[in-house]
Amino acid sequence: MAPVRIADLLGPQLEQELAVTRRVLERTPDEDGEWRPHPKSFPIKHLAQLIARMPGWTAMVLQRPELDIAPIEGPTQAGYSVQPTRELLELFDRGAAEARAAVAATEDAQWLEPWTLKARGEAQQTASRYHMWQTTVLNHLVHHRAQLGVYLRLRDVPVPGMYGPTADEKK
Repeated sequence: MAPVRIADLLGPQLEQELAVTRRVLERTPDEDGEWRPHPKSFPIKHLAQLIARMPGWTAMVLQRPELDIAPIEGPTQAGYSVQPTRELLELFDRGAAEARAAVAATEDAQWLEPWTLKARGEAQQTASRYHMWQTTVLNHLVHHRAQLGVYLRLRDVPVPGMYGPTADEKK
């Protein structure tokens, strides 16, 4: 029996989280995109946009040795805006396809290589590519998806099941 590749173990986990995330993201209402549950909270559409972008981070972690999230020369990505949910789903789907391909193409030795997250040129954290992908992409995605679930509940939008049925889905 051939040894199991790390990518083959992570692929099903990625698929599960992408499917759940898409179900939550597609419920994001288009109206009142600046609504937030608290003054310190992200507006709902900014949170949804962040979530839509996150699968695309997979390729950055798996194909580069580092990422500077606040480069000295200025941001490399546009700031947050209010986009229709349809556009956010398109962005999410593109990133999800890139994530699937990047995970599948990553060999075991690459998962073990060091990867560095920087801010303003300074290393903030260095760990194995596996650890950094798991924490800065996948766990981070789950965290913000859960936040969006709370936002939906507060807006009285039915919340889809994530790891089981919600009160909206119980019969």
